[in-house]
Amino acid sequence: MSDYVGSCLCGTVRFEIDGGFDSFYLCHCRHCQKDTGSAHAANLFSKSAKLTWLAGTESVSSFTLPGTRHNKSFCKRCGSALPGTQIAGLLVVPAGSLDTEISMLPTAHLFSASKAVWDDRLGEVPAFKGLPE
Repeated sequence: MSDYVGSCLCGTVRFEIDGGFDSFYLCHCRHCQKDTGSAHAANLFSKSAKLTWLAGTESVSSFTLPGTRHNKSFCKRCGSALPGTQIAGLLVVPAGSLDTEISMLPTAHLFSASKAVWDDRLGEVPAFKGLPE
């Protein structure tokens, strides 16, 4: 039995992970902001966990930004972020790609100097359980 399972938005790609995570970082660098379209990326990292693709491997693609180590794996059908192994010896798993709940809190914020201006006061923004009426 695997420790974690995950999938893309359209369900074409499914995967499992055996093992635990060493760290969980929220990265605010400009590269992560651009490739997530949000304030930060939320990625789990492991040097020992094993990734197994269960379905849709033909739909998995990746992009490495030239001149950097910045890499993103994604589903070619829906664009969802997926786990990557492009950095030797390191599994990088987008937290939102997991269908299994994770209990660990983020280890740290990275590149906080690049934080989006609107990210600082999110605690003051109203929260709705669904779409507002």
